[in-house]
Amino acid sequence: MLDPDSRPATPLIRETPRWIRAGFGGLMLVLTIAPALAQSASGNFDDHQNMMDQLGVKKLRRGPDPSNQSTFDEATANPYTNTMPDVLRMKDGTKVRRPEQWPARRAEIQEDFEREVYGRIPANVPKVTWEVTASTPGSSGGIPTVTKTLVGHVDNSTYTNVTVNIQASFTVPTDAMAPVPLMIEFGGGWGFGAFRRGGGAPGSSTNTPNTNALAAAPGRRGGFGGSGGEPSWREQAITNGWGYGNINPGSIQSDNNRLTSGIIGLVNKGQPRKPDDWGALRAWQWGVSRLIDYFEANPDSMVDATKVGIEGLSRYGKAAIVTQAFEPRIVVGFIGSSGEGGVKLHRHLFGEGVENLAGGEYYWMAGNFIKYGASEPLKTAADLPVDSHELIAMCAPRPCFISYGTVERGDAKWVDAHGSFMAGVLAGPVYRLLGKKDFGTPGDYLTDPMPPIQQLIGGELAWRQHEGGHDVTPNWPAFFSWVRAYVKAPTLHAFPPASAKPGHSPAPASETPTNPAPAPQRP
Repeated sequence: MLDPDSRPATPLIRETPRWIRAGFGGLMLVLTIAPALAQSASGNFDDHQNMMDQLGVKKLRRGPDPSNQSTFDEATANPYTNTMPDVLRMKDGTKVRRPEQWPARRAEIQEDFEREVYGRIPANVPKVTWEVTASTPGSSGGIPTVTKTLVGHVDNSTYTNVTVNIQASFTVPTDAMAPVPLMIEFGGGWGFGAFRRGGGAPGSSTNTPNTNALAAAPGRRGGFGGSGGEPSWREQAITNGWGYGNINPGSIQSDNNRLTSGIIGLVNKGQPRKPDDWGALRAWQWGVSRLIDYFEANPDSMVDATKVGIEGLSRYGKAAIVTQAFEPRIVVGFIGSSGEGGVKLHRHLFGEGVENLAGGEYYWMAGNFIKYGASEPLKTAADLPVDSHELIAMCAPRPCFISYGTVERGDAKWVDAHGSFMAGVLAGPVYRLLGKKDFGTPGDYLTDPMPPIQQLIGGELAWRQHEGGHDVTPNWPAFFSWVRAYVKAPTLHAFPPASAKPGHSPAPASETPTNPAPAPQRP
């Protein structure tokens, strides 16, 4: 077991990071406004101690320290291999060998994630009425577009102390011959969701304890301009026959411990959560689900509601994988540097751990998740009934692209790219069971080597570690090259494909999804 170096279960005290205090005044204004879109008049309740009391947790263990290099020792990172859940074994011990058995196993996995990790979405969430507040013509890469700005008004007639208005927007090419697929980005155009330019100091990340308060300025991640001469991801989407959209997570549930506000507070009528109630990640997923409802109800939006994808980075990478796993209408996921609480294995003790979230950003998760960071009574990641490879497996057979950067450029060790690669290896058998392609590695998560930087491997389940930092921008060209094999986009009127445009070149051979020679299939 871990050393139970413990601390009392006291209310959390947040410190604004130095780089925020030193400047970024405009961003602080954005972050001040955004949570106000989803708050109550009494939105200062911190349910952490209340949840500890409900769970009977007396003390929490200290989480790994990003400034201590022993936090990053691969030799000691896998003490819980004997408790790693078998994604293809039912709780009664039955081995899942046929595709028709998977739905029942998937339901078991989902129940465990909902109860112990991310929480349940209540059955009585109020309905959302969408309003188009602006429709703006424009162009991208020389292609005519239209952008619609939306507000989703959540019915608060049963509890008027909380108001929730979901902010979203989407842009589609006006000359498409049919409705287009759409990539929704968490944050993005609202100024949320990424590391500051330059990738941050070595050893730091947006997931470092007490530094999770802010995301980068607009323009980061290629939002309003690409990197290395590449067009922005938005222009890449349009020229590939896709649309793009953004949703503001802070307008659904603020990224803090005020859980008596936002959609969670509205549903609970200002009262504290129960241990298996949803946290912010499920709330953000719920918001995306309601946006898909809008596309289904409004075919004149020119969005193909059967071809909606999701992308996010860092905390929003966590939100993206949760959204794809729990929302079956998501056709593809682009999961950026998601770390602990995302695709990183909880049982891989390298970088950020369960304890950091249990005593830090616990509000992303179900209350029950706190107990796995406890020293009194003692529970660890080994006691979790699930692990993150099973979250990836819940996405199968749909395409899922897992993205990381490099430590040298700022995607810190803290987010544990290797632990996320291991989770992908462990999820592979489910993709293969369902007739799809996984990473194509031999299949031993403890020994399979990671591919070289910039090499895309896999099929429907894909991995690429780009040359940049805590960012997804460098992986957008590879993503669009990869996804066209799985999600078809309509032709644009009198417009050549992106690969034929001046300034665009076809993806190099190394960007084609690569599967090494498959190893013999295990039973």
